[in-house]
Amino acid sequence: MTMTTAGVIFVLTLVVALVAVHKPFGDYMFRAVSGTRQSRVERGIFRLVGVNPAAEQTWGVYARSVLAFSAVSILFLYLFQRVQNHLWLSLGFDPVVPHGAWNTAVSFVTNTNWQSYSGESTMGHLVQMAGLAVQNFVSPAVGIAVAIALVRGFARSRTGQLGNFWVDLTRITLRILLPIAVLGTVALMVGGVVQNLSAGTDVTTLTGGTQTITGGPVASQEVIKELGTNGGGFYNVNSAHPFENPTTWTNWLEIFLIFLIPFSLPRVFGRMVGQNRQGYAIAAVMGILAFASVVITNAFELAGHGTVPQAVGAALEGKEVRFDVSNSATFAAATTLTSTGAVNSFHDSFTSLGGMMTMVNMMLGEVAPGGTGSGLYGLLILAVITVFIAGLMVGRTPEYLGKKIGSREIKFASLYFLITPILVLVGTAAAFATGNNSTALNVGPHGLSEVLYAFTSASNNNGSAFGGITVNTTWWDTALGLCMLFGRFLPLIFVLALAGSLARQAPTPASEGTLPTHRPLFIGMVVGVTVVLVALTFLPALALGPLAEGL
Repeated sequence: MTMTTAGVIFVLTLVVALVAVHKPFGDYMFRAVSGTRQSRVERGIFRLVGVNPAAEQTWGVYARSVLAFSAVSILFLYLFQRVQNHLWLSLGFDPVVPHGAWNTAVSFVTNTNWQSYSGESTMGHLVQMAGLAVQNFVSPAVGIAVAIALVRGFARSRTGQLGNFWVDLTRITLRILLPIAVLGTVALMVGGVVQNLSAGTDVTTLTGGTQTITGGPVASQEVIKELGTNGGGFYNVNSAHPFENPTTWTNWLEIFLIFLIPFSLPRVFGRMVGQNRQGYAIAAVMGILAFASVVITNAFELAGHGTVPQAVGAALEGKEVRFDVSNSATFAAATTLTSTGAVNSFHDSFTSLGGMMTMVNMMLGEVAPGGTGSGLYGLLILAVITVFIAGLMVGRTPEYLGKKIGSREIKFASLYFLITPILVLVGTAAAFATGNNSTALNVGPHGLSEVLYAFTSASNNNGSAFGGITVNTTWWDTALGLCMLFGRFLPLIFVLALAGSLARQAPTPASEGTLPTHRPLFIGMVVGVTVVLVALTFLPALALGPLAEGL
């Protein structure tokens, strides 16, 4: 079997599996977030924190709850790292330096999980488990909660209530993320992923010597980071390490877990607005963009563009030989189409155009299917922009799901879209203006690509990187931390503001002039608007970086 054939089978089986689980898992998540009955554990948590599960919140209160929870989480995680040398299971590690602790705390709370350090040689087990792994649950839960609040804005009318953040956070964590994480952990352990708490184990290397490794809760952290679509792993090489991703089978499973929740959330959207076909339309947009990205990334990597790849017959530099070029390209597309950031190969070693695709995936806003929750609300924002553009073209007040898209709504949508490009481009320019681009391994177009990738990843809360850049300095930790912080919470505020504005509206009956938003025409329009907006915004930067290198 050729590499190309194996890659096609790998992708097709993923597609079939995701299609098969879309409806049942989406229906399960719908029941989890829409049910009114509380479990005994949930009731205990609500009493402990003083939450009335029957009380709903306006968008402002919901947003303040999200921000307060995240602020406390950042502070706790920062302090946890700074005092880790006094904690149980510290493994004798020193406290994390202040700028590193700040960057890591912001990174994991914003669901970015950017790591400028080697986890197994920097963090003790307690910080890994009670700090980082906990955020791998609650930070994606925050994203799903915000997406559900936006959908409620479309589904409800004449009300300012969007649900209760604390109830949503608890249910999503306990009913969705935790059960699937347990099942996924068992599956990965069966596949050979290590799960232990050993430290200082001597293992014989292939050269006959010995080296000391630090074991840890790898299996559970691996499935949590994939399920929550965030890339922070026990080992800094993430899914390229044989302890985290030992076989092609586990590689397939990890990609499946990356896509599982984001691709199933459109089903929740359709159920909540009472029109399943609307959910299928959103899922179709996600699928088209994702499939195109996977195919194009594979094509660039399998073609081996460049002098050396063509000389040796394949673009093998930086690839994990266990997974070959195609499976590595598919994983790279999956991890940048979502806010995962895990890697099973070095994106910095991809061909110039293959590496460009990983950046383009993030520049799309990670909406195909995107992060847990953030992908759905990002694509719904793009759907709102598409409806507005279509309305202007025919001279009609734009409507989406019976809600008018007026000046207030389009301002929120536009501000949402503009935040990330501003952070990426200003951050990249600041790095060059201050001379901090010197930490890049390369000069010329590829050096620009390394800096551009870092800010694109941080601002989109992805977490992957071109490995040829050193970012564990005070300037980089501070700058990227700010990009992660603003890139997460400013868009989130505008999403909730839009949800509140929509929820207060009275429903507008559909008429003959209403644009059908479930048909292929609208699906194609959303795809087109998404691609065109990215091209107009980032094409000059891409032309100076990966496109120039490719040419």
